[in-house]
Amino acid sequence: MKRIISLFVLASLCYISSSAQQIRTPAPSPPQFVKQDFGLSSIELSYSRPGVKSRQIFGDLVPYGKIWRTGANNATTIKFGDEVMIGDKKIPAGTYGLLTIPGATEWIVIITKQIDVTNANDYKQDQDVVRVTAPTQDLPFALENFSILFNNVSSSSCEMDLIWDKTLVSVPIKTEIDANVMSQIDNALNKDNKPYFAAAMYYLDNGKDPNKALEWFNKATEQNPKAFFMFYQKARCQAKLGKKQDAIATAQKSIVLSKEAGNADYVTLNEKLIASLK
Repeated sequence: MKRIISLFVLASLCYISSSAQQIRTPAPSPPQFVKQDFGLSSIELSYSRPGVKSRQIFGDLVPYGKIWRTGANNATTIKFGDEVMIGDKKIPAGTYGLLTIPGATEWIVIITKQIDVTNANDYKQDQDVVRVTAPTQDLPFALENFSILFNNVSSSSCEMDLIWDKTLVSVPIKTEIDANVMSQIDNALNKDNKPYFAAAMYYLDNGKDPNKALEWFNKATEQNPKAFFMFYQKARCQAKLGKKQDAIATAQKSIVLSKEAGNADYVTLNEKLIASLK
């Protein structure tokens, strides 16, 4: 009888354990995965987002002057698709850990080779790739969940914003794309199917030789005589070179082509360009 009772108790415990394993509840600090196109590749982030939950955050829950995993749960990681620069340090493409040491007026932001630091005792400073100091900024509002965002994204620079409660810390990130793009342009223009328009746009928007850009715009529009958007960009280039009358004539042609294509947006863009040149 005792053996039967014992087996019954054991079976009951197994059933309770099995039932408990089937219960799924929301994560208190939900993970987030961020992918931001940047330069010629991307930056990817993996981190968790704890909430304020009526607590005092910095200087209390997150102490000043101590290593913070910069999130919750698992370690926070950041992956660079290409070489980037943070501070004065070039960081090769790869996956790294993101750690911080918060302070009242500034934070130390650390990119480390360690990608599994969840406890400050596991941190090894000799694994640092770069350390930068960034000032804190007070926000006029409180953000409930810790967030990492990419802001002011351009072709070769962006800012990584760390935000929680009423505190913002911004870290500039740069990448060098010019040599790579120029090499691509040189290689592509030596082939039969030449990307004149893409090359011209890069020159126009990145402070390169506008005369060379105009030469390529001319060739692009010769190949694509109905491409209203190419004529608009050609007009911009002519305007940049001070060729106002040529720019107006090209913009007027773009208006005609835009109307034929049923694209009202480019009609408006060209009209604004013409107005700015008169």
